[in-house]
Amino acid sequence: MAKTRQGGGGAVTVRPMRDDAAEIAAVVVLIRGAFADYADRLDPPPSAVRETAESIAVLLGREHGLVAEAGGAAVGCLFLQRREGGDIYVGRVAVACAHRRGGVGRALMAAAEAEARRLGGARLTLGVRLALDGNRRFFASLGFVEGALHAHPGYDKPTWVEMMKAIE
Repeated sequence: MAKTRQGGGGAVTVRPMRDDAAEIAAVVVLIRGAFADYADRLDPPPSAVRETAESIAVLLGREHGLVAEAGGAAVGCLFLQRREGGDIYVGRVAVACAHRRGGVGRALMAAAEAEARRLGGARLTLGVRLALDGNRRFFASLGFVEGALHAHPGYDKPTWVEMMKAIE
């Protein structure tokens, strides 16, 4: 399933995540690093910064993981989960800070859409923090539309928005 796309920083290949210790360790570092960049702008802080090898292994055991590579290194990842009603939820979308704006996110999302289509999904859904305007614009540029606003537990005001895209 490896898909290659030329980004601003060179070729990006997206492939299924492997269930081995080295891959899982690399994904933990990638997710923690990518989400740490947002920690000071988000309330509540992102739970992704607390991912461990154990939590990622559990996630991979129940969801489809995709990894983006450039120059032989993992530079992005995401997870896909089939939900009731046919939606495919995209979670833990992470792109290494040094590789942002280089086509990694677009390559990952194109591969996610292809995988969701293969799984028979009706639409992709994901959640984006309201404070991350750039991320909201990015997903909108891919055809996602904003839907319901949600609040994290313990918060009385919305903190994130659900975004959806029909799978064609």
